[in-house]
Amino acid sequence: MLPRERADYSAIVDRPPLKLPGGARVVFWTIVNLEVWDIGKPMARQVLAPPTGQTLLPDVPNWSWHEYGMRVGVWRFFDLFKRLDIRPTLAINARVCEDYTRVAEQARSQRWEFMGHAYQQGPIHLEANQETMIHRSLDVIERFCKKRPVGWLGPGLTETLSTPELLAEAGIKYIGDWVYDDEPTTIRTAKGPLVTLPYTVELNDIPMMIVQHHQSDYLLRRAIDQFDRLYAEGEKRAKIFPLAIHAYISGQPHRIKYLEAIYDYARKFDGVLYWTGEEILDWYLKTSSSS
Repeated sequence: MLPRERADYSAIVDRPPLKLPGGARVVFWTIVNLEVWDIGKPMARQVLAPPTGQTLLPDVPNWSWHEYGMRVGVWRFFDLFKRLDIRPTLAINARVCEDYTRVAEQARSQRWEFMGHAYQQGPIHLEANQETMIHRSLDVIERFCKKRPVGWLGPGLTETLSTPELLAEAGIKYIGDWVYDDEPTTIRTAKGPLVTLPYTVELNDIPMMIVQHHQSDYLLRRAIDQFDRLYAEGEKRAKIFPLAIHAYISGQPHRIKYLEAIYDYARKFDGVLYWTGEEILDWYLKTSSSS
């Protein structure tokens, strides 16, 4: 199906407002992305352009830049979220459970929600067998966590036109690839409905820092502007405030204090819930069924 066949156009002002428990206004949804970059393939991102303008393999400097996130940066995340008593959603390449078991174990011990994010990083369009990859990814995570993920984020938010069917058939209940709304929505697939959660490419350190090359403090400035507006609008209808971060970017020493400051700012406000994707899904399904 084409996107419009899956989801009818819906103006947010025409819908009944969603309400959060206890009169809350905003759900702060934190998504940590952890990936495996195969040294034998072109890197998913480049912080250092090749001197000749042509990517050569192996790409050691950019692979090492990503590796810093797994060796150092992610531990700054673990410290932050333990101190704040926040459980992020972890968009995780399943291969992290195999190649970086120490990191995956720490996330599991801190009760982070594991969300499927392919087996390893790379566009889903290039998968020889997308269905097999999806099942392999979910199986690896299920064995590691003793729980099958209910959420999925495509690597680089990539999907083909058949991906929603394959995900629904594999047991996925929500996806983050459709960044078209402030609220959860339900889309149609031939294998049953899927819920879309408001993931973000605007409050995401990859576009901001690596593509647009903003200064380190820009994430904080944009997050405050986004939060203030959603919090004000949340007086009348529930809003989701998603923040997507990567250990090799926001876990850098010159950026981490600005990430910490986002949470310091939000915690000054009443009526802010810090939920995982699964918790948002459960609330939305209950709210939808009762309306």
